[in-house]
Amino acid sequence: MEWTPVTHRGWVGAVAALGLTVTVGGCGVLGGDSDHVTLRLVAADYGDSAANSSKVYWANLVKAYEKEHPDVDVQVSVYSWNDVDREVKEMVDAGDAPDMAQIGSYADYAAKGLLYQASDLLSISTQADFVSQLANAGKVRGQQYGMPFAASTRLLFYNKALFSSAGIAEAPTTWDELAADAAKLKRAGVDYPYALPLGPEEAQAETMQWMLSGGGGYTSTAGTYSLDSTENVHTFTWLKDELVDKGLTGPVAPGKLNRAQAFSAFAAGDVGMLIGHPSLMKAARDKGVSYGMVPMPSKGGARTLTMGVADWMTAFRRHGHRDEIGRFLDFVYDRDNVLTFSRTYDLLPVTSSASQVMSTAAEDRELEPFLAQLPLSELYPVGRTSWASVAATVKQGIGAAVASGGNPATVLRKLETDAMSADNAAS
Repeated sequence: MEWTPVTHRGWVGAVAALGLTVTVGGCGVLGGDSDHVTLRLVAADYGDSAANSSKVYWANLVKAYEKEHPDVDVQVSVYSWNDVDREVKEMVDAGDAPDMAQIGSYADYAAKGLLYQASDLLSISTQADFVSQLANAGKVRGQQYGMPFAASTRLLFYNKALFSSAGIAEAPTTWDELAADAAKLKRAGVDYPYALPLGPEEAQAETMQWMLSGGGGYTSTAGTYSLDSTENVHTFTWLKDELVDKGLTGPVAPGKLNRAQAFSAFAAGDVGMLIGHPSLMKAARDKGVSYGMVPMPSKGGARTLTMGVADWMTAFRRHGHRDEIGRFLDFVYDRDNVLTFSRTYDLLPVTSSASQVMSTAAEDRELEPFLAQLPLSELYPVGRTSWASVAATVKQGIGAAVASGGNPATVLRKLETDAMSADNAAS
């Protein structure tokens, strides 16, 4: 069946017409008909209001699927990103895992043998359609367990009006240019010349993008953690000396500044530059901020890797239903359904077929710069079962690297030691 996607502007009324309740149901086969299967899906909410909640997306998609598959009910429970991973963990720990979960990580469950492999579920054409970087990031020991569901990359956003008032004609391409522009913005009275959110909300993202732009990263080419590499120490020493200590990162200490605060400040017109993902476009437009977007500047101006982020669909083996789960996920990853989701939430498609459409469609022009970054992106090391622990440690500790009196080398060495300990414990 070809499902005609419903645009998000018309979804509120559509959901009311559907009368679909999005809740967690039972645990597998329900009722007296042994051929009737209920699948339970736990999903994360990408919306910022009731009007564009992910409940709306799933309600439309499930209704269309069930119309063609009357022997299957799909019950969806949607949680905020603050809660969804914890909710799924509690279900798994209680022995009642959902059939599918769309969450932030998968490696721990895969290592415990709780998940189906993608090849157990998906048609050959669906699995082959995943963007290669994303499919590879979903592997543990060479087998794909994490199916990418949503993706994004990062660009440097800048406020055009603030740049103009500070006499800056072009966006920076090097670190030195970024620092010089930040100094001009400070002299022009901008509150946050460069917003550096290293607070506990999402410090691991800002950290990774800066590491990559300095030629480093979380892991070495050998695949081991390398947080205290020469490149990473140089990067954070530069950030401390050239931005933070010179008062170019704003009134809130980077270690206390969260991404949401930084994004809100940009939308309010108080930030000259910051690293952002696609959702910042809408926030800025809604507040009337004229902005530009360019690839992240690098130390010497050469093109470097950018950070890519993906969220993951997983399928648990607990209740069986492999065939039913596979058919439903083939539908989820249909090109038009992937496009509908991506366009609704300003995210990048995870399939090549949808990416090809988006790269040329006029309605997707604003997302094209992010899409162009995907082939040059590197994702978190999510295939390592230690990554969740390492990310949590980075969130809490990296701000100290640029704090007053802090020593970047010492902080990064401590984070590396903790990362190696977590990796050994997970082995």
